[in-house]
Amino acid sequence: MLAADLGPAAVGGFTTRAGGVSRGAYESLNLGAGVSDDPDSVATNRRRVAERLGRPVAYLTQVHSDRVHAVSAPPEPDVVAVAEADASLTDRADVGLGVLVADCVPILLAGEHLVAAVHAGRRGLLAGVLSNTLSRMRAAGAPALFASIGPSICGRCYEVPAQLRSESAALIPELAATTSWGTPSLDLVAGVRVQLAEAGVASVQHHDRCTREDPDLFSYRRDGLTGRFAGVVALAG
Repeated sequence: MLAADLGPAAVGGFTTRAGGVSRGAYESLNLGAGVSDDPDSVATNRRRVAERLGRPVAYLTQVHSDRVHAVSAPPEPDVVAVAEADASLTDRADVGLGVLVADCVPILLAGEHLVAAVHAGRRGLLAGVLSNTLSRMRAAGAPALFASIGPSICGRCYEVPAQLRSESAALIPELAATTSWGTPSLDLVAGVRVQLAEAGVASVQHHDRCTREDPDLFSYRRDGLTGRFAGVVALAG
């Protein structure tokens, strides 16, 4: 697991492909339950991550939205997803939060008594999922002090049509980028960084690894049929 620097109040990190039991296109630590992998393998992989974090992990059914779900209790053992949303937060130390990715940006946030996990793809970022999560944390009296950005597809690789780049940059100018082969693209991490800065997050860590370029990470853009890795976070203690 790639460790997340979230200060003294939280623990967490980002998984890679290694350390699980899935086979074939999902080899080996696939944590996604909706990608046609063997359910028993996914359950085993999720148990391994929970053991590493030291508590059960609440995952979401992610729909590229701006929805933020408050997790108020650990999930039951057979629950695949606790809500349909793209971010979660909790003030409980007995449950971890998880978001699943295979090119989108996983973001882990920590305040004094609150942690959050955010799944930010293009649609979710433009819809406001990260800004909504940061606002929810401020409203709860625990603004995000630390952020850790996990691996994701980079601006060199995230090719999009020119019109889509223009439409996205009209909302978040920092998203506009160009691929390494000279075509329009989006830099999702640049968009994430500007929103974190606007929210006053003082400490921002970035695991600068591109999912499309790195074979140790799942990438939908590269492989199509593939698994999902995760960003997971929990309050310390």
